Amino acid sequence: MNTSIFRAFRSRNFSLYFSGQSVSLIGTWMQRTAVYWLVYTQTHSTFMLGLTAFASQFSSFLFSPWGGVISDRYNRYRVTIITQIASMIQAFLLAILVLFTKYTVWEIFAISVVLGVINAFDLPARQSMINELVAKKEDLPNAIALNSSMGKLAWLIGPALSGIVLEKLGAGTCFLINGFSYMAVITSLLLIKFPACIPHPHSKKVVKEFKEGYVYLKDTPSIGIVIIFIACVSLFVLPFRTLLPVYAKVIFKGNASTFGYLNSSVGLGALVGAFFLASLKSYTNIKKVLVVNLLIFGVALGLFSHMTNFPVALLFAMIAGFAMMSQTTICNTIIQTGASPEMRGRVISYFAMAFFGLEPLGGLLVGTISKYAGTPCTVLGQGIAAILIGIVFLPLLNKDRLKEKTI
Repeated sequence: MNTSIFRAFRSRNFSLYFSGQSVSLIGTWMQRTAVYWLVYTQTHSTFMLGLTAFASQFSSFLFSPWGGVISDRYNRYRVTIITQIASMIQAFLLAILVLFTKYTVWEIFAISVVLGVINAFDLPARQSMINELVAKKEDLPNAIALNSSMGKLAWLIGPALSGIVLEKLGAGTCFLINGFSYMAVITSLLLIKFPACIPHPHSKKVVKEFKEGYVYLKDTPSIGIVIIFIACVSLFVLPFRTLLPVYAKVIFKGNASTFGYLNSSVGLGALVGAFFLASLKSYTNIKKVLVVNLLIFGVALGLFSHMTNFPVALLFAMIAGFAMMSQTTICNTIIQTGASPEMRGRVISYFAMAFFGLEPLGGLLVGTISKYAGTPCTVLGQGIAAILIGIVFLPLLNKDRLKEKTI
């Protein structure tokens, strides 16, 4: 078997998808960075930052069950094209709102909720579709890791660009750039030669099909435990990103560029982590990598939390990004390679609920706690939570004997 770190690019369809999505995700990160900065500079409230994360992602949690069923019922390729077009329209609406109206923060929230609903249908279809973009199935774990590295590269570039554009041209321009960036992924999708979809009759109701997904997870603990694991990490640890504007503006007394550099440092570490995972050998125990990286994540957050030296803080942010990256990628790999094809969309929708649904709740939680305990102490607490989660889940993951797949 080809052990190249880029072996999934042997598939033409995956290469096209990768190139278009890379451009689009840079725009997505520019928009996300601009939204958080816009809200914080207008409100100066950590609670409002948490509420922003909640508004943009919790709707994904509510609608993910339907998104998973739609992904299993219908042509995932067409669903993905529709959701990408809808996301482009949302970005342009946000740009128009900021550039041409006297907008309020609540209007930003409302449009963010719309994006969350779109993502609820986009993620299960788009992630499930990767299985059908790779010609050789032994390249699938590598394709998932490369797909994650694409997101982390965008995370590195997008916030840095956003910081510059925010200072020079404002948030509206960031949203406009994101709208145009969707044209790249839509074009690449249209160029893909996707296998013909064979429609299947569906006599069951949507709710019943979603319940079947729950029963499947209950009967397949190797996947169910992973989803519970990522739910805990998403609720208690990952929302540290919500508080980065406070570090940029208050602790480091910086500006939009400072915020962009902090985000990009986390993204740089995540990108390095993605390539590290893609290079792992087939005999690697990815359960051990998952837990060890969570422990490193916790230590890095603890060291970052009270750091006042900006260059050193960037280093710890990068280490945190490196360790954080494996949490979603390894969990996604286990789900994609372990779930049966007819259940994959619904299983991924549960993953989306755990990941995208609980992180905004965690954002509200840390935003509220930081209001009383202070931002540094809150982030320190999140680091401690990461270590505790790792200690609790290590025996559970070993007991369950999850499949050890190469990334």
